[in-house]
Amino acid sequence: MKRLLNIDWLLRVPLAIVFLQQGISKLPISIEEAQGYELPMLVWTFVVLGEIGAGIGLIAGGIVQKLWTSLADMITRFSGFVIGCIMTGVIWIGQPESLIDVLLYDNLHVFLWVGGLYFAMKGNDK
Repeated sequence: MKRLLNIDWLLRVPLAIVFLQQGISKLPISIEEAQGYELPMLVWTFVVLGEIGAGIGLIAGGIVQKLWTSLADMITRFSGFVIGCIMTGVIWIGQPESLIDVLLYDNLHVFLWVGGLYFAMKGNDK
């Protein structure tokens, strides 16, 4: 029997929602907020647009996978890569003392990082 819903949607939708919410909450892009994180404006702009783009990309990559398989796979993989890059930066900015501190006390960011890694490596492959 053919599955009606790919199980990846159970991870894809919440991950996309979190990134869309985070990116949209940072609009309009401001220098003050960038300075609050001690980031240059260019980096901050890439973070905000990357969060929004990765969220949209995860959903779009899943929706168009039946029509344009290769393009949808690339969109999903790139979105996962962007999520992984952003989450690496978020964890790094927190200046943890050790990897153990990250794993024990920064669970949300680790889960988001792993979700991005999952889609970067797997794409839309069945």
